[in-house]
Amino acid sequence: MKAGSKFLNAVSAVALSASVVASGAGVLVLASAPAAEAAVIRSVQVHGAQRAGEEAVRSNLTIRPGVSFSNTDIDESVKRLYSTGYFSDVKINVSGSTLVVTVSENQLINQVVFNGNRKIKDDKLQAVVQTQPLGPYNQSMVNADIERIKDAYKAIGRSDVQVTTQTAPVGQGRVNLAFVVNEGDRTKIANITFVGNNAYGDGRLKSTIITKETGPLSFLTRKDVYSEDKLRADEDALRQFYYNHGYPDFRVVSSQAVLDESTNEYNITFTIEEGARYDYGNINVESTVSGVTSEDLQGLVETKSGAVYDARQIQKTMDAISKRVASAGYPFARVTPRGDRNFENHTIGVSYMVDQGERAYVERIEIRGNTRTRDYVIRREFDFSEGDAFNQSMVARAKKRLEALGYFTSVNISTAQGSAPDRVVVVVDVEDQSTGSFGIGAGYAAGGDGFLLEASVEEKNFLGRGQYIRVAAGGGLNNSRTYNVSFTEPYFLGYRLAAGFDLFKSQTSSNDDYDYSEQGVTLRVTAPITEDLATTFRYTYKEIKYSEDGAFGDDGIPFTADDNVSNTYDALIDHGKYVQSSVSQTLTYNTLDSQTLPREGIYASFTHEFAGLGGDSDFYKITGRARYFQLLSTEADLIGQLAVGAGHVFATNDNLNVFDQFTFGGRQVRGFENDGIGPRTRDHSDSLGGTTYFNVSAEMSMPMPGIPEDIGLRAAVFADAGTLFGNDALTHGDSIEGTGMSWRASVGVGVMWASPFGNLRVDYAEPVVKEDFDKKQQFRFSMANQF
Repeated sequence: MKAGSKFLNAVSAVALSASVVASGAGVLVLASAPAAEAAVIRSVQVHGAQRAGEEAVRSNLTIRPGVSFSNTDIDESVKRLYSTGYFSDVKINVSGSTLVVTVSENQLINQVVFNGNRKIKDDKLQAVVQTQPLGPYNQSMVNADIERIKDAYKAIGRSDVQVTTQTAPVGQGRVNLAFVVNEGDRTKIANITFVGNNAYGDGRLKSTIITKETGPLSFLTRKDVYSEDKLRADEDALRQFYYNHGYPDFRVVSSQAVLDESTNEYNITFTIEEGARYDYGNINVESTVSGVTSEDLQGLVETKSGAVYDARQIQKTMDAISKRVASAGYPFARVTPRGDRNFENHTIGVSYMVDQGERAYVERIEIRGNTRTRDYVIRREFDFSEGDAFNQSMVARAKKRLEALGYFTSVNISTAQGSAPDRVVVVVDVEDQSTGSFGIGAGYAAGGDGFLLEASVEEKNFLGRGQYIRVAAGGGLNNSRTYNVSFTEPYFLGYRLAAGFDLFKSQTSSNDDYDYSEQGVTLRVTAPITEDLATTFRYTYKEIKYSEDGAFGDDGIPFTADDNVSNTYDALIDHGKYVQSSVSQTLTYNTLDSQTLPREGIYASFTHEFAGLGGDSDFYKITGRARYFQLLSTEADLIGQLAVGAGHVFATNDNLNVFDQFTFGGRQVRGFENDGIGPRTRDHSDSLGGTTYFNVSAEMSMPMPGIPEDIGLRAAVFADAGTLFGNDALTHGDSIEGTGMSWRASVGVGVMWASPFGNLRVDYAEPVVKEDFDKKQQFRFSMANQF
C-alpha cells in the first residue's frame, strides 16, 4: 500500500471515530482509534471564540499541523481548553485534513461585589475569592468561592453564615456578580469540659489552652472562636503541660467539638488519660564522641535525681550538650535521652547518649501558613540555613523561639526526606495571629498628680517584619503630662542584636513649690549571651528643667531667667536647665515559664551606669533586682513569689544633683506614695531621694475562689519592706530629715485580672512600720504596665 493511501485511511478513521464531545461538567467521550495508528492534519479551524480569540484556542492545543497525533492529544487539548475557565463547552473533531474546534464561551465577569458583609470588609473578601473582574464566569469556581467566604467567617466565629450569589447581565457577554452574605450570629463556645482528669481541675486545664468559653468580654478577646487548628494546638498545649509537671504517659484520647445548630454553640470535650506522676531517678551521661568525656558534660545536666519529671529540663539538657559537642568540632552530634522507668516507685532514670550522629544536611527550609509574617523573620530564628549541618536540637530550639515571639497561634516543625539520603527538608507550619493592641493605663497617686491616665498603641510585628513599635501619651492633674515613643529592631544589621530607641518627655508640678520637666532619648542594643542570659547597652541623653510653680509656657516648656521669670531658689535645686548624659550596661537572666503569668523561674537584672559624658551629672550607679517564682501547689495553682532589690549611687566629681539620686516608695513598698519614703526637706516636705536602697517582698497568689479560672481573676496577699537612706546632694533652705537607715514595712491584699484591656491590678496595703514624715497611699490600682 502506498504511503498516501495509508494517510487517507488514517484520516478517514479519525474523521469517523474520533469525534470528541465534552459536556459542561467535563465528561469526555472518546472513540479510540487503534493504538498503532496516528493522524496528521494540515489546518485548524476555530469556531465560537469571539472574545477569547482564535489564537488563544490554538495556543492551548497539543495538536499541530504536520505533526502526527492520537486520541490522547485530543483528550489533553480538551482538558487544557477547559482549564482556562473561558469555555463552557468544547468539541473537537476532524473533517478531512482539518481539525475543527468548536467552543462555547463563558460570560465574562464585569464586576465582583459583596453585599451584607459588615464583619469582614470588601478588600478582605476580595483577597479570599478567586473569581475576579475581567475573568470568566465559572460556576465551579463561584461555588468554591462561596465555601472560601464561609471559611473566612468561621475563622472569626461565625459558622452560621450563609452565602448566595446574584448575577446581572450588562451586555456584550458580561455580567456583574454579587456575593450576598448573611453573616448570622456569632458562633459561641458554650462549654469546654475534660474527661479523665484527676490531678488538675477543669479550671486549671482551661487556663492552659488557647480556646476559651464565651463570656461577657469575648467580643473583645475573640478567644471563643473555634477552629480545628486551634483545637490541635490545644491538644499540644495539654500534652506539654502534663509532660512538664511529671506525667510522661499523658495522652489526649480524643477532642471533639459538636455544633448545636439550634443554639449556634459549640460544646468541646477533651478526653484524656493522665497516667501516673513520676520523679527523676538516676541521671547519667554517656559519650562516644572522641575527646568529649561524660565528665565534661555532666555539669550541663538540668535534670536532678529526685525532682519531679519535667520535659523542659530534658530539652534544655539536650540543647546544652549539643552546643558543647558541636563547639568541639562535631556539628552532627546527636543527643538521645533514654528512659529507665521504675513502675513500682514511679521514677524515670535518664541516660543521655551522645554520639557523632549521622551526617545530614539541610536541603531547604520550607515555610507555610504565614499570611502576614515575612519568611525571613521566621528563618532567622534558626541557627542553621540551607546547606548547613542538620541538628534536631537546633530544630527544637527554633520552635521554642518562634513560640516565644508571640506572632503565631501555633508553630509546628517537621522534617521530610530531601533529594538525597543525606538531605533533609525542614517544614515550618505557622498560623499568624493579631499582634497589635490598644491599651489604656490608669493609676492614682493621692496628694500628688491624682488620677493618672495613659493611652498607648503597640505593635509587636510591624508590617510583618518583627519590629516593635509603641506610642503612648498620658497625663494627670497638676499639669502632669507624659509622652513616649519606642522602636526596636530585633535583628539589627542581620545579627541577633535587638537595637532600638526611646523618646520621652514629661512635665509635672510639686506641691506648689516648683515645676519640673524632662525630655530626652535613649539608644539601646541587646545581645544574647545564652538562651537565658542577655546584656543591654544604653546611652541616655536627658534635659531636665526646674522652674517656679506655674511657670510653664503655652508650649509646655518651663520659663527660665531669660524669660523674665524670677530666678528664685527653692529647697531642692536652682531653677534652670540641666543636662544628664550617661551610659549603662544591664545583665538580664530570665528563666520564667511565662512572661504574662509566671509560675516558675527567675528574673534577675544587674545594671551599672556612669554619667559624666558632658552635662551636669557625674555619678556611678549600681542597681540589682531579682524575682523568684515557685508553684506551691499545682492542684490549687498557688504561686509564691519572692523579690529583692538594692541600689547605690555615688558622685564621681563633687556632689550629686537631687535628680541623680534614687527615689523610693509605692513601687517598692506598697502602702506609700511613689516618692513617699526617704530623705525629705523638713519644711517643704519635698522628696530629696537617697543614695542607697534595699527592698524585699513576698507574695502569694491563687485563682479567685468561685470564679472560673480561665477568666483570669486572681487574689493575692503580700508583705513588703524596704529602706532608702543617705544623701549626697547640695540643697538650699531648711535641714534634711530621714537620711538614716530606717526600714518601712507593709502588708496587704490584691486582686489581679488579665483583662482584654491589659493586666489590671488593685492593691490595698497598710503600712505597719513607717516614719512620721512618710507619705502614705493605702489604695493603689494600675492597668497595663505603665504605673
